[in-house]
Amino acid sequence: MSAILEATSLNKTFGAVTAAKDINVAVAKDEIVGIIGANGAGKTTFVNMVTGWLPPSSGSIKFDGKDITGLAPRKITRLGICRSFQVAQVFMTATVFDNLLIALGIADSHGFAALKPLRVADREARADAILRRYQIHDYRDQVAGTLPQGIRKLLDIAMAMVAQPKILLLDEPTSGISIEEKFGLMDIVMAALKEDGVTVLFVEHDMEIVERYVGRVLAFYQGEIICDAPPAQALVDPKVIEFVIGDEPQGQMMRERAAVQGGAQGEASDA
Repeated sequence: MSAILEATSLNKTFGAVTAAKDINVAVAKDEIVGIIGANGAGKTTFVNMVTGWLPPSSGSIKFDGKDITGLAPRKITRLGICRSFQVAQVFMTATVFDNLLIALGIADSHGFAALKPLRVADREARADAILRRYQIHDYRDQVAGTLPQGIRKLLDIAMAMVAQPKILLLDEPTSGISIEEKFGLMDIVMAALKEDGVTVLFVEHDMEIVERYVGRVLAFYQGEIICDAPPAQALVDPKVIEFVIGDEPQGQMMRERAAVQGGAQGEASDA
């Protein structure tokens, strides 16, 4: 399967500091990729280069066969790569419905569509359909600043999807979400994105989310990718456990799992 996104020999330096070093990644259409790493590992630098917020110091980025290296964020969005942020980027004093209308108006702001008033029947119908897809229609007339954190996250992701991107990059979609809510939120998001046929890359610190929802893990450490593998393999990789998961409770769980797998492999080889 051909790659929809390809980064080749990607590097980013800030003076003497190397934020990204020789990153080579090819992402196939419809893949769901989790990006993990400690703070400062280079995850966000990679995402910012792909989305145009940071120009790479060297290397290239191709999307759908086109070189997008160094293009402005707006141009990259127009081509079909969108993102949501760790802190939801919504209009806090507007209602949920008006947030969607504004996002749709911005997405439509080219050609003759830019001349249409914000409130037109077809746009309002699209906004209502999106709210239903992300299961936030009950909050339609509520001001965004009063929303629970999980609902605000869903609104932010819904707004990122109005441009109908081919790739969506999510920055810690479950950040600030309670343990009781996180799986429900991700179930809604991933079902909607799958229905739309969107390739997904998301930065995440919660290994339970990574293990449950992604098909592939990119683990970053000091600006480099130290592991690129399915979650069952990546989350028990010694380097990932040492440099990414660390001493957190999830790290202990992964260590125990790695020890069990190692013992099982040893028994199999002895047999």
